[in-house]
Amino acid sequence: MAAINVTDDDFDGVIGSSDVPVVVDFWAEWCGPCKQMSPHIEAVSDELDGKVKVAKINVDENPIAPSKYGVRGLPTLVMFKDGKVAATHLGAMSKQAIADWIKQSV
Repeated sequence: MAAINVTDDDFDGVIGSSDVPVVVDFWAEWCGPCKQMSPHIEAVSDELDGKVKVAKINVDENPIAPSKYGVRGLPTLVMFKDGKVAATHLGAMSKQAIADWIKQSV
């Protein structure tokens, strides 16, 4: 399943209602490493469909969620389990590194 786009308005609902862990990609249009990582995020989302849900949130258009979860740099990946932060990773990663980080964090 492709990564879903979330906003400040539906963020808590998507995270809280999920029966599987949710990985959120905090990104911005101007962020080069974010653009570089985007296809990897989509590929991992497809590969791990059913095991995790992957969501993306544009921090420029949605400033509340990044502020709430202390996002200070981009790209940042945050793993939520049962609506709570379980793991955080700052910086770009390869497709394999993303998949490994998710598997270690789940």
